[in-house]
Amino acid sequence: MAAGLRLGPLLRYVDGVTGDSATVWVEADRPCSAEVRCENGVGGRTRTFQIAGHHYALIPVTGLAPGTPTAYEIRLDGRAVWPPPDSRFPPSTIRTPAPGEGVTVAFGSCRWAAKPAAGRDPVGPDALDTLATHLAARAEAERPDVLVLLGDQVYADETSAATRRWLAARRDPRDPPGSEVGEYEEYTRLYDESWRDPEVRWLLSTVPSCMIFDEPKALNYQF
Repeated sequence: MAAGLRLGPLLRYVDGVTGDSATVWVEADRPCSAEVRCENGVGGRTRTFQIAGHHYALIPVTGLAPGTPTAYEIRLDGRAVWPPPDSRFPPSTIRTPAPGEGVTVAFGSCRWAAKPAAGRDPVGPDALDTLATHLAARAEAERPDVLVLLGDQVYADETSAATRRWLAARRDPRDPPGSEVGEYEEYTRLYDESWRDPEVRWLLSTVPSCMIFDEPKALNYQF
């Protein structure tokens, strides 16, 4: 069976010195070769590595043109898996800064990833969804050079109804930690929920991001 893209891509590091390299993170559903292939023929490739049954890759990309957005696709074992054929978003791009160029930062903290219930979001509009929608609809819009996401990226102790149902199907919620997540596989569920949102997934594929993990338990499960 062909390898599939489980999560990502996330554009991570971009080189602000020479401006010719970056890294892209993906999760596949089985061991494979993971490749970033850019429209100008440059890119990078690596093998996935495994943690607790999950298959990740951090793909180095070299040969980029500084200050120029470069569209890319993800291939697993040579098969194109990103962008989806029915994507409504612009192509995912990698843009490294030109020498001497300033840096525009978009900042956010403590994101609640659950979908609104009955049309109402308990904590207000999702800023990442809003930013993604704005950038996707306006090619001329100023795009941040980096997303700096501080505070909790997921909540181990305030899980969504969908996650609570998933937890109840794998263990008895009457036993500790109850409706909270408590081990690696359960944390990956929270990131699936957060990063599979279509708008957020596209945004993280095209704007570099750096994050901290502020949930104390999550510090033991970074990936």
